[in-house]
Amino acid sequence: MEHRKRSLLKTLSWRSFSFLLTMLIIFAYTRNLKQAVCVGAGIDVVKMFLYYLHERIWNRVRFGRIKSPDYQI
Repeated sequence: MEHRKRSLLKTLSWRSFSFLLTMLIIFAYTRNLKQAVCVGAGIDVVKMFLYYLHERIWNRVRFGRIKSPDYQI
């Protein structure tokens, strides 16, 4: 099980990358830097929150995980 801080750090690192990508795409389309930054930031705030919730939910799912032994010698 991952710690909440790990999920938060993964969220921030992914959203930082995603923000830059979104901003570049919007800038390429509009050629307006202010609009690209505003739209990219607005979208990323919402997506960051949703990604964090998604990570926390998947952290509770046991499917596909290998159970560690109850004891080791």
